[in-house]
Amino acid sequence: MIVDAHLDIAWNAISAGRGFLGPPAPGYLVSRSSLITSGVGLIFATLYTAPARAGRAMRTRFVYENAHEAHIMAVAEVNYYRSSGLQLIGDKAELASYIKGWRKGQIAAVLLMEGADPIEDPSQLGAWTGMGVRIIGPAWGGTRYSGGTGAPGGLTALGVQLLKAMRRKHVILDLSHMAQEAVDDAFKLWRGPIMASHSNSRELVPGDRQITDATAAEVARRDGVIGISFYQKHLRTSGRATLDDVMKHLLHLARAAGGPERIGLGTDLDGGFDSREAPMNDLSGLKELSTRMRGPFSRQQVEGVMGNNWRDFLSRSLPE
Repeated sequence: MIVDAHLDIAWNAISAGRGFLGPPAPGYLVSRSSLITSGVGLIFATLYTAPARAGRAMRTRFVYENAHEAHIMAVAEVNYYRSSGLQLIGDKAELASYIKGWRKGQIAAVLLMEGADPIEDPSQLGAWTGMGVRIIGPAWGGTRYSGGTGAPGGLTALGVQLLKAMRRKHVILDLSHMAQEAVDDAFKLWRGPIMASHSNSRELVPGDRQITDATAAEVARRDGVIGISFYQKHLRTSGRATLDDVMKHLLHLARAAGGPERIGLGTDLDGGFDSREAPMNDLSGLKELSTRMRGPFSRQQVEGVMGNNWRDFLSRSLPE
């Protein structure tokens, strides 16, 4: 079972009409059928909402001006996943049962909120966990909770409250998109399960969107996992990305984290870009990536990167 820790399925469907249940939209890679054909059986499905200030970075009318609008949008995305018949995994027992009975052709999801602005106040967190949210990344750009991509800054006072509420509710913390100052704040404050759903190496591609070797090492020390993003601008500074670039980031972060056991996939292959900005033309590239990893890694390590590392992480991190 391949596991992909970052797909913006509901946002694509609602904001751009690229539905999940049909074949991939022309020029795009992700749909239920393409995931199943490639052997993906578990995804981290995002609740992503675009702030109006994102401007040209996200060319969509599906944007929010305030927290209440973000809340409404994220609830609509939860409803989209449920209407798609996507099984949502909420605890360790559900995960174990799904893995035990899994056959190719089945797909389930863990809900990941990317950017916490839809949570109007940390006191509302119980409503979101009740809807199935199990992972939260406080930032995308800057949010009311955290500095983020292109928006330097630490955790806000509201962000500190949110992390404390997440710990009480057994929610996993996702560092992807958090500004370095906020990452540092989180390391001081956070004592729960931690991960980076889709983050590549800052040493290879500079920029605040990537993670440092020190961050990778600390995530690993805390028994977390880092997902490799397949977005071209996360893979190289210029030119068309290939699977060679994916391998470079994978190998680099594996070394920084102490081994490939801390690395997984977080492709973001539907994150607002089409196949021209991906390192492959279709999801059959996942099989080719698996083959390429057999040189530096053992079979068990390859299976870990392709899915087992995320499965093991969820097995120890989801609520009872």
